[in-house]
Amino acid sequence: MARTWNARAYAAANPTSSMAPTTILRRDPAERDVHIDVLFCGICHSDLHTIRDEWKSVFPTVYPCVPGHEIVGRVSSVGPAVTRFKTGDLAAVGCLVDSDRTCTECQAGLEQFCPNMTLTYNSPDTHLGGVTYGGYSEAIVVDERFVLRVPSKLDLAGAAPLLCAGI
Repeated sequence: MARTWNARAYAAANPTSSMAPTTILRRDPAERDVHIDVLFCGICHSDLHTIRDEWKSVFPTVYPCVPGHEIVGRVSSVGPAVTRFKTGDLAAVGCLVDSDRTCTECQAGLEQFCPNMTLTYNSPDTHLGGVTYGGYSEAIVVDERFVLRVPSKLDLAGAAPLLCAGI
């Protein structure tokens, strides 16, 4: 198992609580992973619905919930097989952080339809167990295939909401 460390985050403890500071477990980058220090994370209506467990009949929230899928940050380290990013690059993560890469949808380049996709938060975490935690945290570690490059001329705070699937 990868070495883990504590990261600061904001989480909802239950459907009626306020967001509050907490610590979550993050892992060191594996072979193809990118470690991103989060600079900005947008707030989406999906985050609010998930925090309040308003989709419990189809997508129940696991608490504590650390939302955030509109992430922009700076790469702080990469795994040894990463080819698309280097330390210091600006990077972004949307609502998807992994897929099975074997199904028909993945093979067609349509990972967003993968029946075994991993969402940025509140999705089974295949690396650490439990569920994934999103960008309302100081850092995130994601497979490079699910990381986007951010042009340095963009306003980073304004770019974060562009990561929403709704766009």
